[in-house]
Amino acid sequence: MNKETTGAMPHDAAFRQFLTQPEIARDFMALHLPPPLRDVCDFSTLKLESGSFVEDNLSQYFSDILYSLKTTTGDEGYLYVLIEHQSTPDKQMAFRLLRYSVAAMKRHLDAGHTTLPLVIPVLFYAGKRSPYPYSSRWLDAFADPEQAGRLYSQPFPLVDVTVIPDDEIAHHRSMAGLTLLQKHIHQRDLAKLVDKLAPILLTGYLSSSQVVTLVNYILRAGEAADARAFIKTLAQRVPQHGEALMTIAQQLEQLGREDGWKQGIREGEQIGIRKGEQIGIRKGQKLAVHTFAKTLLQRGSDRNFIMELTGLSEEELAQIDF
Repeated sequence: MNKETTGAMPHDAAFRQFLTQPEIARDFMALHLPPPLRDVCDFSTLKLESGSFVEDNLSQYFSDILYSLKTTTGDEGYLYVLIEHQSTPDKQMAFRLLRYSVAAMKRHLDAGHTTLPLVIPVLFYAGKRSPYPYSSRWLDAFADPEQAGRLYSQPFPLVDVTVIPDDEIAHHRSMAGLTLLQKHIHQRDLAKLVDKLAPILLTGYLSSSQVVTLVNYILRAGEAADARAFIKTLAQRVPQHGEALMTIAQQLEQLGREDGWKQGIREGEQIGIRKGEQIGIRKGQKLAVHTFAKTLLQRGSDRNFIMELTGLSEEELAQIDF
């Protein structure tokens, strides 16, 4: 729950009035911080910070007290002490303090620092119910705290496709084609991939629309010197998708030559030929994508699906459907 700046309870107001004074905050921390944390605090550098944080959706929320201070290690290390006052128990308070802590870390990075600071959250409770009834460990908010502890105390799962062998990728079932292409999409000689990609497409894990998505990905993101030759070769190796792939390749070849040469002549003979081929290929690729979109529209495919598949905007799709 966001804490408003106006209408605060008198308990909160009195607490903030005291704890926003550095000399009182220094006494508070000396009394209540655990010794290992207290020992790394250089209290002479204590500085009151704003406790206002803005999330990505522009909603604003507030912690009670936030102080920054340098560490006693002598380097440029920083840490923060975030003090929250509460007179009514809140079962999700530990999670709320975690959110405030992460927000303080982000603001620290946004200020130009390159490492995360320690943020020490402290809850000051003075309510009618005693003792405080809820855990102050945020992991206890999970249904399985032990599993959560294991997850958040070790590196997150990393899928680094750059180091996965191609032979291993080939056994990734429905993910194999996409993974292989994303690993090698910047390779200029895509012809070397045909022997690896064709068997993957022959396994039958992918639908026709998914194969079209892969081809569209090659056209839009690839750096191949001759994408149409790659698609044509692939069509010959994957007969169940051969018709669609051959259509793409033929359109790219024909349009690339016609438009490319026309533009090339206008630019000049030798330079124009080279530049014209490149422009023509781009125009051919664009028209091929439009052709796909028109075919899918005629088949009654969902417009949002078509836009996601082809990368076309709603306005571009409307022009095709006109």
